[in-house]
Amino acid sequence: MTDYPRFPDFRPLTLEDRDFITSRLWAYQPQVSEMTFTNLFIWQTIYQTSWAVLDDHLLFLVQDEGERFYFLPPMGPGPRLEIARTALRWLRTAWAVETPRIERADARLAEELRAAEGFTIEPTREHFDYVYAREALATLAGRKYSAKRNHINSFLREHTYVYEPMNTANIEECLRVACIWCEKHRCEDDMSLLEERDAVFAALKHFDALQVVGGVIRVDGLVQAFTIGEMLNPDTFVVHIEKADPDIRGLYPLINQQFAQHGAEGATWINREQDMGEPGLRRAKESYYPHHFVEKFRIWQRG
Repeated sequence: MTDYPRFPDFRPLTLEDRDFITSRLWAYQPQVSEMTFTNLFIWQTIYQTSWAVLDDHLLFLVQDEGERFYFLPPMGPGPRLEIARTALRWLRTAWAVETPRIERADARLAEELRAAEGFTIEPTREHFDYVYAREALATLAGRKYSAKRNHINSFLREHTYVYEPMNTANIEECLRVACIWCEKHRCEDDMSLLEERDAVFAALKHFDALQVVGGVIRVDGLVQAFTIGEMLNPDTFVVHIEKADPDIRGLYPLINQQFAQHGAEGATWINREQDMGEPGLRRAKESYYPHHFVEKFRIWQRG
């Protein structure tokens, strides 16, 4: 692809942009889970994400609740001080954003801008990514994982299962699982769950074009759980989506374990994204004992 938007002429993401954007992101070797084409694409309807290139750097412009604009961290070689200043200055003049900002910034960008005049940098704990040793999730060995093993053993006493890779033959069944999950969680009454549903549907419907990896669990012959992810960098696999019938005890820990074994092979680490500050989700992620967090920052431009 040679035709790409030049700053400040942003345009929406399309599947045709995948190879160009993915190659640039891979060259940067990101740690934060947001910086894959898949993540940007499946959530773009919600966040109205658009992109452009400024001096060999990718810029992603996002709308928060359809009104306020911000940037994701510019992707490209450092130092990025002038890139950040140019982008944020444009946000103030073009869109009248009083205090322009960058969200989901990684520690690398925060360090580049920390000593610069005119910036405020603050950690955003609700967006920290949880990172686990793949082997730990794949084996669930040791006393601390005994509760997870107990849940799986309870499942095995009542059901038979088969793990299989996600492919075009089982996508429709995964869509059915997503719909059932939404019905049981009353997505229609929760805008954030509706938005998540749309992102899940986008990932499934464009599974082949996005070139991601997926796995499914058949319980007594029927697909009842699925998950989708991809390599974020050479040693880290990121899990974008994980859905299972919540009424089947042990199914979530089983799909987590099986995908770590079969879907994330070759990775040292598994990034399972953030908890968004939701207490229940935080407890669930902490129950798997993360090895470390990927810190993220909000960077404000003052004055």
